[in-house]
Amino acid sequence: MIELTGYSLTIEQLKKICLDYEEITISKSSMQNVMESRKAVERIVADKKTVYGINTGFGKFSDVIIKEEDVEELQLNLIRSHACGIGDPFPEVVSRAMMVLRLNALLKGFSGVRSELVELLAKLINHHVHPVIPQQGSLGASGDLAPLSHLALVLIGEGKVHEKDGQLVDAEPILSQKGIQPITLQAKEGLALINGTQAMVAMGVVNYFEAEKLAYDSEWIAALTVEGLEGIIDAFHPNVHEARGYPQQVAVAERMREWLEDSKLITHQGEKRVQDAYSIRCIPQVHGATWQALDYVKEKLEIEANAATDNPLIFNEGELVISGGNFHGQPIALAMDFMKIAVAELANISERRIERLVNPQLSDLPAFLSPQPGLQSGAMIMQYAAASLVSENKTLAHPASVDSIPSSANQEDHVSMGTIAARHASMIVQNTRRVLAVECICALQAAEYRGVEKLSPKLRTKWEEMREIVPSITKDRIFSNDIETVNEVLNPRNKRKNRSVFLHS
Repeated sequence: MIELTGYSLTIEQLKKICLDYEEITISKSSMQNVMESRKAVERIVADKKTVYGINTGFGKFSDVIIKEEDVEELQLNLIRSHACGIGDPFPEVVSRAMMVLRLNALLKGFSGVRSELVELLAKLINHHVHPVIPQQGSLGASGDLAPLSHLALVLIGEGKVHEKDGQLVDAEPILSQKGIQPITLQAKEGLALINGTQAMVAMGVVNYFEAEKLAYDSEWIAALTVEGLEGIIDAFHPNVHEARGYPQQVAVAERMREWLEDSKLITHQGEKRVQDAYSIRCIPQVHGATWQALDYVKEKLEIEANAATDNPLIFNEGELVISGGNFHGQPIALAMDFMKIAVAELANISERRIERLVNPQLSDLPAFLSPQPGLQSGAMIMQYAAASLVSENKTLAHPASVDSIPSSANQEDHVSMGTIAARHASMIVQNTRRVLAVECICALQAAEYRGVEKLSPKLRTKWEEMREIVPSITKDRIFSNDIETVNEVLNPRNKRKNRSVFLHS
């Protein structure tokens, strides 16, 4: 059970909630903050003060005053009209993360919602009721309005939810089946639910879960390639990396040495060659730089996970109500664009290692690792597929955050496109994992040609575990199946399904 406070949510806690379905609870002090903030909204309504989002229209309609008897209808209209999401839904795990993040933001006590609303969100999370939320339609400023409106629909008994069998079903009967009563939104509550960055942050958090594991997996896969190519261990010597000073580079080099410890396949400079190619020699420098970017991304995601991002915000028991712009997703947009580049580089360098494994001009391994070169093509087209994904990543890595387009009659004249950046980052992660799956398959085969008994003890264990799911290449077969099998094993979203071979380094 993880307690949400609005201030202390970490990536590791989110991983447990989202991937392991750990239940959440709400801290008593945070609930007190929520209730105090709600009292302030109720005083504003009773005193007939004009405050944006409470008794006014929204966006360009902010100067339109709403009658007190129409306030509930205003909130309902807001959710229905803003539920304009387009395209395929976010993965269910992203929907779950979105709910947790939105709840955590409301618990800060600056949003003016009722305790009943936050309790309902917590109940939906713990009962695994996850809204169906289309991926497209957010500009990443004014909040993720369209995606979060689809989340809010479920709270009022509308919209659709994910079912266990993968079906998308109407929310109302599922709520009824679980004994959960929908809520009628009151003053400010609709706006408080949809003004925020939780769609881009939720996608970003899930991206981080996957990218972090991918970065670790890239190291043992690269180490297996080093053995397959009889690479030079000297390039990973601690003196080299401490001389430069980047802690992430030093750490990658250390982990590479650990993977390769006691290997009988590694060489030293001058034994077979003086230097290896950059894709081997510079693994700590390149992978280490990706880790630097991931550390930056993690920091920004954890700040945003504990941020008040709706508008207006209520301070000093309602004495101070300020319309600001915390819903603007620029910090996350930049972080996601940075992640895109960093993860794409793991694919870039991996594809070059694949080429060295399959190209007979670059090693003494059989051409394309084929059991019968010429008659059988072996890994030839696996390298093509990896090259295709790497090229696709290059187009996806173009920063979304450099774009902006005005909306709401130019009232909202600069937007972040952060949700687009997060979605593209997810696509790059999926592509990169498949490139690394190809490298893994090729490295397993190269190790077999060299002699599995010569592998380091740690990599021998990995080789044996992976061989349980990917057989040796004894003749040509449909390698797409192998790539997808390895991809599933490397994906942390599937870790319960693949627990027997899901190993962290």
